[in-house]
Amino acid sequence: MTSLRPYLIRALYDWILDNSFTPYLLVNAECEEIVVPQQYIQEGRIVLNMRPEAIHDLVLGNEQIVFSARFEGKPMQVEIPIYAVLAIYAQENGKGMIFDEGEDNIPPPGDSKPRPTRPELKIVK
Repeated sequence: MTSLRPYLIRALYDWILDNSFTPYLLVNAECEEIVVPQQYIQEGRIVLNMRPEAIHDLVLGNEQIVFSARFEGKPMQVEIPIYAVLAIYAQENGKGMIFDEGEDNIPPPGDSKPRPTRPELKIVK
């Protein structure tokens, strides 16, 4: 069975934007496959502003979230495995969802990347 997490992330992302709030992702930055700016990691976690004006080329896939952003004026491609997302919430009021770190979609040891199960959805604004 596929994980429910990517579907919930997409739904909450849309709901947050529909209510004119700012979507934030809380991510476990200790995952091997993650590509994020290291200088913003605190206690193994990173919070990312997912506001459409702050990011470009967002792909909310079933296996990973990918987008481009600028950090301290420098462009960077960010890659987040879905299983590394710990929460998605509205910055203004904190409403959203926290995910269980032990959920069934963490790849087994030695499996470097989750296998794609469906085509990825690209958000175009």
